[in-house]
Amino acid sequence: MVVGDRIPEILGKDQNGNEIKSSDYRGKKLVLYSYPKANTSGCTAEACSLQEHKAQLAAEGYEIIGVSKDRAELQKKFADANGLEFPLIADTETTLLQELGCWGEKVACGRRTIGTLRTTYLVNEDGIIEKIFTPKEIKTKIHGQQVLEAIRK
Repeated sequence: MVVGDRIPEILGKDQNGNEIKSSDYRGKKLVLYSYPKANTSGCTAEACSLQEHKAQLAAEGYEIIGVSKDRAELQKKFADANGLEFPLIADTETTLLQELGCWGEKVACGRRTIGTLRTTYLVNEDGIIEKIFTPKEIKTKIHGQQVLEAIRK
C-alpha cells in the first residue's frame, strides 16, 4: 500500500479474540504498525514507546493497533507483560501483512528471509493512509516520539 490507499476493512482478530475492522475506527485516526515478533527486544522497545506516548497520541485523535504473525496467545502474553493497552492483531496467515505490503524479503545478519517488515502507517479518519514509516526510518526505542513529531508537523 502507498499513501492515499484505504486500509482493508477486515484487519483481523486481536489478542483477546475480538474482530477488528477499520470501520470500527471511522472518525478516528490510527497508528497501525507491523512488527516482526512479540517479546523480542526491538519489538518490545517499539511497543513500549508507543504505549508510553498513548495519551499524547490520543490527544491528537489517534488510536494504536499493532499487527504481527504471532498467535493470539503470544500476543496476549506480550500485551500483558508490557502493559500494552491497544489491540495486537494475530495475523497468523499473514493476510493483513501482505495486503498492507509489509510482508516480504528482508536481510538480517547477511541472511535473506521472508517475514514482517517493520512498518508504521498513519491513517486518517476515513481509513486513508497519510504517512508510512519504512523499516529504515523506524527507531524502535523512540518510535512513539517519531510518530508524534510527524503528526505535529
